[in-house]
Amino acid sequence: MTHVLVVDDDATVREVVASYLRASGHDVVEVADGEQALDAMRRTRADLVVLDLMLPGIDGLEVCRRLRQDGDVPVIMLTALGAETDRIMGLALGADDYVTKPFSPRELALRVDSVLRRAGQQAAPEAEVLTDGDLVVEPAKRSATLGGRPLALTARELDLLRFLVARAGPVWSRDDLLREVWGWSFGDRSTVTVHVRRLREKVEADPTHPVRLLTVWGAGYRWEAAR
Repeated sequence: MTHVLVVDDDATVREVVASYLRASGHDVVEVADGEQALDAMRRTRADLVVLDLMLPGIDGLEVCRRLRQDGDVPVIMLTALGAETDRIMGLALGADDYVTKPFSPRELALRVDSVLRRAGQQAAPEAEVLTDGDLVVEPAKRSATLGGRPLALTARELDLLRFLVARAGPVWSRDDLLREVWGWSFGDRSTVTVHVRRLREKVEADPTHPVRLLTVWGAGYRWEAAR
């Protein structure tokens, strides 16, 4: 049974979300603020965290940042309808997905299952080492190096890098990448945009003039293999 931590200061939201997740077969712990969330993770590490960004005390973005310092636990953010900046910041910190309030509890439960399924696939990664010039991706070790130096990648950034390097040449649309890397049949394409931008900052000498991770305007993204 998977363990899900639900963090929201609204008791009604917590109860509804927890009810749907338990009906889907998950063990659920509910907490009301960021400090309780971090304490809960220290006591029993969850398999996934559903995290509201607007929390009293330690806000959701800070909680997400601290969780990312400690490991790769999947995080689904709950955000207000107009909080685009917060969503982008959360994704940049390594959150795996977000759901906008008000939301369908059933949709959230489906997102949780999707993220956990993808995380399960990551637990048994491909063994093949991928090399592209001075870039080396080692899926089995969940790591990558550039010029011999380790790259500080989130789990999703590593998945995206692995996918693109292994399939250099073709153009992949944002919908393609959502399906192939995130495992989603639905979702906000800006998730891909943010992750591509973050990955580009880490693998390009000059992210404003990329030579590896290229944008094909109106179509998507393409990985240019080193010559």
